[in-house]
Amino acid sequence: MDFLQLAQDFELPLYVYDGEKIVEKINQLREAFADLPLKIKYAVKALSNISILKLIKSQGVGADVVSIQEAHIAIKAGFLPDEILFTPNGVSFEEIQQAVELGIHINIDNLSTLERFGNEYKNSVACCIRINPHILAGGNSKIQVGHIDSKFGISVLQMRHVLRIVEHYNINVSGLHMHTGSDILDASAFLRGAEILFENAMLFKNLKFLDFGSGFKVAYKKDDIVTDLTDLGQKLTLAYQDFCKNYGKNLEIWFEPGKYIVSESGYFLVKTNVIKQTPANIFVAVDSGLNHLIRPMFYDAYHQIINVSNPDAPLRIYNVVGYICETDTFGIDRQINEVREGDILVFKNAGAYGFMMSSNYNSRFRPAEVLVYKEKTHLIRQRETMEDILKNQILVKDF
Repeated sequence: MDFLQLAQDFELPLYVYDGEKIVEKINQLREAFADLPLKIKYAVKALSNISILKLIKSQGVGADVVSIQEAHIAIKAGFLPDEILFTPNGVSFEEIQQAVELGIHINIDNLSTLERFGNEYKNSVACCIRINPHILAGGNSKIQVGHIDSKFGISVLQMRHVLRIVEHYNINVSGLHMHTGSDILDASAFLRGAEILFENAMLFKNLKFLDFGSGFKVAYKKDDIVTDLTDLGQKLTLAYQDFCKNYGKNLEIWFEPGKYIVSESGYFLVKTNVIKQTPANIFVAVDSGLNHLIRPMFYDAYHQIINVSNPDAPLRIYNVVGYICETDTFGIDRQINEVREGDILVFKNAGAYGFMMSSNYNSRFRPAEVLVYKEKTHLIRQRETMEDILKNQILVKDF
């Protein structure tokens, strides 16, 4: 990919996505779980640009959404309602009703909503139930969502209450769901969850699918250990086959990868504004900050940073920082080819939760987005302007 040409054509900062990489990751998932009746539901929250969604939809993938707004975006991108799973947390019942009106699959993760859903719809609308398996897994405490203190899902210790509500209202339960966290390395975490999911599935006789969420680890650093999908696929297939013998029929297996599909496709391009040497460090200050890529500050996330303007220069050690008016650090003690003012730096693995978590903090504009696919370059989001910053503000004229 010609980053220098992209920088020239679209200005900086800039998000760029490699469409071929997205397709490659989808195919890797299908290959790993080839012996399972697999359905992939892309987690839209990772990257919801409608052109990215359209590309993912073209590969026969469904969508997993966490808000009614994401549901509308997915439909706008071409997903059929029946291809969308709605997995909210802590939303109003009115939002659940809106999702039912759209005709998408509903995933319920608390007892009060389940009871209200049963009272409202009885068995006329199917739903999925999200359980909390009480498994602590994931690469950061903020993305560990399946442990006993998590706000997500209905505790496996409360299944008696679930069954009482389901039986009382004759609720049509079509699926069970779980998600333990993100950046999971060990297949055993998935398999422990599978065992719990299979065990509880025996309590529901009319299921159509089991949803294992996602959380597959991607490589951020060179030689990073990642989830062994082949190993997981083999072991999960054996466990699934045993379950189906006991259950009496085959169920679909769903996964909801987001980061796994789009993370490696994304690159974030910035320009070096200032090289600042202090008694302790050399700072590379760039024309961006946590307003565009918050993951390093929010999750202590690592993104490899390369200098595409001076790739053959000697390596130097830098702290790469942003232009936001508070501590705003992208990387500490990074070895990068010598950086000069004006050089273009590229952050790798920026496809997931990069642009999606961006903001207008410090009243800065959000960057443009570009998709490169089949040797064609497409502008898929325009760079913001001052008009965008001001368009929803109302100037009071009385003072």
